Amino acid sequence: MTSAIENPIDQAARAVLLGNDRGGYTIPTARLYPYQWNWDSMFSAWGYGTFDRVRAWQEVNLLFASQWDTGMVPHIIFHNPDPDYFPGPVVWGATQTPPTSGISQPPVAATLILKLYEMDPKAGLPHLKTLYPKLVAWHAWWMRERCKDGPVAIIHPWESGRDNCPDWDIGMEGVQINEDDPYTRRDTGHVNADERPLKWDYDRYLAILAFGRSVNWDDRAMYEDGPFLMADPGITFVLLRAFSDLIEIGRILGEDTADLSAQQDQLREGASKLWNAEKGWFDAYDLRTGQSANVLGSGAFLAYFAGVSRPALDAHFARIWDKVTFGVPSADPESERFDPRRYWRGPTWPVVNSLIAMGLTDMGRNEAETRLRNETAALIEAGGFWEYYDPLDGTPCGGASFGWTAAVWLTWCGKGRAHVQMAGKETE
Repeated sequence: MTSAIENPIDQAARAVLLGNDRGGYTIPTARLYPYQWNWDSMFSAWGYGTFDRVRAWQEVNLLFASQWDTGMVPHIIFHNPDPDYFPGPVVWGATQTPPTSGISQPPVAATLILKLYEMDPKAGLPHLKTLYPKLVAWHAWWMRERCKDGPVAIIHPWESGRDNCPDWDIGMEGVQINEDDPYTRRDTGHVNADERPLKWDYDRYLAILAFGRSVNWDDRAMYEDGPFLMADPGITFVLLRAFSDLIEIGRILGEDTADLSAQQDQLREGASKLWNAEKGWFDAYDLRTGQSANVLGSGAFLAYFAGVSRPALDAHFARIWDKVTFGVPSADPESERFDPRRYWRGPTWPVVNSLIAMGLTDMGRNEAETRLRNETAALIEAGGFWEYYDPLDGTPCGGASFGWTAAVWLTWCGKGRAHVQMAGKETE
């Protein structure tokens, strides 16, 4: 499935995925993230699909093997103990086998499973048949347990996949921390602390986690009584798009998708509550207080991924993109909260760029998609496969040898690139 003459960066990307393979599942990167993460794993599967489709489907099937009876697919699966990561399964109070976290992550699975199927429909069809009811159950879980007030709600910032983005600041401010519960982080031993969430954030992450553990991660208790509950534009639009792709999977299988269409219509109506007319963007808000975040982040532009667009949003998209050099920043560069190298408070993420690009393509905005693809590819060509990058100068940040960045190269931004050698070195 590879050409005789190929870009050496393609070879390097495959080497990243294979190097992160732990036997049926792929870690995002060694030491910093030594387990199977939900949406990372789906992107890795998409990447494998370009050169080893058997391995791609194995990745997906192993992820869904840990689906809860409720339908929820957890955000971390702790296959093997690893002291390099905190908080591990004991802190989560995990009771599953293998242990898992008690929250989910952006449901990109239906979208990427459909893309895998399209790479080889004959080989993919049996997997669609196996995975379809599991996807239906997961989407139903989101609608039942997280969409009670319209848009998708998250009960922990980690559930959003955009952990410390400014969207969540107002909700985090209301979380009471336990000063008498000391802990030792591991992440800042692997990555520059200036590129990671603050202690202020972690204190509150762990307070929410402690509450979840105390109620055995009961969805109703977390929604009604948990210390954090915010409407999330990012997951709302990811799920809205995922419904379209799940409906298409159902059509391929000859299933009745009327109920899925009804759920999608319900979510589309709920998504309208995210529109901040005063600001002109889709905005997170605190479901406990009703207060808007008044923060523009990359989650708002995932509206394009769901086929949703408004003139005011387009104007903001053009504005913030023109303030940086590389890709879509995760926070508004003109905001005082913008931090170009701190995780989700400013850096550009190739994985988010790829989702936005899918939407731009679907809407016929080919010039914008080409620009985004070229800017993302330039980051990787200059710096290698990192977790995220400074959108102003392209400095690689976060974890090195990052799986989903390699996958995005293979499936999207690296396709058809000239044969050049990566200039950067991947060191931790």
